[in-house]
Amino acid sequence: MIHFIKRLENSLLNFEALASHLFRFGIAIAFIIHGLNKFPLPPEALIEYFDLSPGLASFVAISELSAGIILLIGGFIKNPYGNILTRLAGLTIVIMMINIFAIAHQDWFINSKLFTSEQIFLFIGGIYFFIKGNKA
Repeated sequence: MIHFIKRLENSLLNFEALASHLFRFGIAIAFIIHGLNKFPLPPEALIEYFDLSPGLASFVAISELSAGIILLIGGFIKNPYGNILTRLAGLTIVIMMINIFAIAHQDWFINSKLFTSEQIFLFIGGIYFFIKGNKA
């Protein structure tokens, strides 16, 4: 049994590097999709539902799309610039998610809705990439 566990552990070590890439792809694709769904600009739904100006609503859509694209690109650049891009995308995600919680989901603070929603995982992903950069 111990031999089996050691073989399993050694096999999984080969996939360890894939874990952070899968996490990166998941978070990045989610933001790209959320941003693209707000096109064409200005996003009328954001303007009407949240009473945002056309400029601010467009900025939100472009920020979501850009954060996802930069997070993806940053992961393929294996130098300090890639690390900075990843951290910048993570910071952008954190700032966006804090504002989304404060504006769109005020009733979610510290209850089951918060911890069963996609948004909390996007927020955690942003924190992760802001802290870890490309050392993830």
